[in-house]
Amino acid sequence: MNNAGAGSGRYDLSRRLGNLSIFIFLFAGSVVMLFPIYMGVLNSLKTDGQMLTNIMSIPMHLQFSNYPDAFVKVHFLRSLVNTMQIAAFGLVGIIVCSSLAGYKLSRTKSKLSGFLFGLFLLSTLIPFHSIMITLVRIAGKLSIQGSLYGLGVIYIGLGVSLAIFLYHGFVKSIPRDLDEAAVIDGCGELKLFYAVIFPLLVPITATIAILNLLWMWNDFLLPLLMLTRSENYTLLLSTNMLFGEYSNDWSAILATLVLAMLPVVVFYLLLQKYILNGIAEGAIKG
Repeated sequence: MNNAGAGSGRYDLSRRLGNLSIFIFLFAGSVVMLFPIYMGVLNSLKTDGQMLTNIMSIPMHLQFSNYPDAFVKVHFLRSLVNTMQIAAFGLVGIIVCSSLAGYKLSRTKSKLSGFLFGLFLLSTLIPFHSIMITLVRIAGKLSIQGSLYGLGVIYIGLGVSLAIFLYHGFVKSIPRDLDEAAVIDGCGELKLFYAVIFPLLVPITATIAILNLLWMWNDFLLPLLMLTRSENYTLLLSTNMLFGEYSNDWSAILATLVLAMLPVVVFYLLLQKYILNGIAEGAIKG
């Protein structure tokens, strides 16, 4: 009995030490990830002089005027609307196209279906930098370079492959009996998908929406290549205009980046409860 009690005590101690180690590791990781955000917010409330004197110091006087100044300098509302149009168009296209394709490929058991699914997976391994010049030239010949919706179409093409992979795996968790029951009730294939299957895809759809919104919202290179007029610039491109050849308007730059971060953080907080479940279901069963 004493040996059993001692063994149980050692097990409890080792489990507590293990939990403490995991907590310390996660806490340290959180500090590392949040520190740049803290520095950005802290320095967005300083004057350029205070920032250049000591970037780590607490501001002596909070310069809230940096935010309205940045709002005007980067034409924030116009840039925000442009970014939201691109992201919304891209998200809707990715979700509609990839959910249909993922469902059909998952339910169809054939060599052709497996081959097509393999092609989509293979395309995720191709780095963007290896195709960007060709992509820009094709966009120019199709007269979509410089268009917000043309950029959205390219995002759809680049984003569907990973989304199809996640949908394909998630659909496997949905019993085929639902399909058969809906067909018996007289549902056509499209009605079956949108009325029965798609409502069950909410967790993975939220995951795909979050991942792709973060990608499109924070992307700099593709908008830089595709958007030719400043009136169509996204938030990051407008912020980039504050970098001068000989000097940089750091207070406005940091204030703009903090403002640009807020919408996507709110979107993430609204949907974050789905992300772990969605990724686990889609990736494990894929």
